[in-house]
Amino acid sequence: MTFEERTLQKEEIYSGRIITVEKHDVELPNGHRTTREIVKHPGAVAVLAVHEGKVLLIKQFRQAMEEVLIEVPAGKVEQGETRDYTALRELEEETGYTTDDITHLYDFYVSPGFCDELISLYYTDQLIPSDELTADDDEFVEKMWVPVDKVKQLLQSNQVRDAKTMLALQYLLLNCNHSN
Repeated sequence: MTFEERTLQKEEIYSGRIITVEKHDVELPNGHRTTREIVKHPGAVAVLAVHEGKVLLIKQFRQAMEEVLIEVPAGKVEQGETRDYTALRELEEETGYTTDDITHLYDFYVSPGFCDELISLYYTDQLIPSDELTADDDEFVEKMWVPVDKVKQLLQSNQVRDAKTMLALQYLLLNCNHSN
C-alpha cells in the first residue's frame, strides 16, 4: 500500500518571524481529497551538557504553555548557520559555557502531524566557561545543575515536561558513562 499523500496545491496563510503556516490541499492514497495545515519551522538544536557529574539544564518561561519549563539548552537554527554552529552558539548564549568537543547524537521531529520542525540533539561532557555570555534580549534563563544520579528521579517527578529534554535525559541514562 502507498502511504504518500500527493500535494495538489499550497497556500501560505501566515508568515511570521519564526514560523510560516501553509494550507495544503492533498490527495490521499485512497483518492479522496483533504486539507492539511502545516507549520514550517527552520529547525532547532538541543545540547545535552554534562560536567563533573552534573547535567546543565535551564529554567525558562514558555509563553505557549504559560509556565516555566526545565529544558536542555536549545534554540532555533538561524538562516545560514550550520546545526553544529547553532549548538555551540546556543550553549554559550544560554549557559555561559562553550566546548571544543561536541557530538551530534541524532535528529528528531517534534510534532510531525502538523509541523516540520527538526531538532538535532548534541552531547558534550567537556564544558569550558566562556567570557562571552550574550543572551538574546527577549530571553531570560536560569542555569540549573542536576547530579546525574538524580536525573531518573527528576524525570519521574514530572517536573520535566519538555520532550527534547526528556529525550536527552533518557539518552543520558541509557548511554553515557556517569563518572564524568
